[in-house]
Amino acid sequence: MKLEHELKMPNFRSPYQRASLNLMFTGEWMMARVDSLLKPYDISSQQYNVLRILRGQQGKPINLFAIQERMLNRMSNATRLVEKLRLKGLVTRELCEQNRRKVEIAITDKGMELLDKLDPLMKQLEEDTFKSLSADEAQHLSDTLDRVRE
Repeated sequence: MKLEHELKMPNFRSPYQRASLNLMFTGEWMMARVDSLLKPYDISSQQYNVLRILRGQQGKPINLFAIQERMLNRMSNATRLVEKLRLKGLVTRELCEQNRRKVEIAITDKGMELLDKLDPLMKQLEEDTFKSLSADEAQHLSDTLDRVRE
């Protein structure tokens, strides 16, 4: 659906304003779809992001700072997110033996099982979201977004 219709805004100041609003609107739209998918599993999109980061560590623990650096939303409170995941049994949180001020976080088997359940659902969501684009068009969109952030 056209942005003009969604926002009930027939004219934009410039193509750059339209692109900016379209990017923000589409990002929020996508996050709402992800949040809806995750809701039955009682985790937020930010918690899901932390679990994916930890899975990428392939069993090696990682500290909070490194998690924060890799998050999609870097303004998230990683400490709070990790604590919520720990209370659900999805991650472990331990003091580093070499540096007592450093906390190391790792994903648990329960966390991995949850990601295994979510992987096909997320894949389906991605396919449904981009069904009107070819693989080349999706790559072009991604490359264009990378250029916007340069």
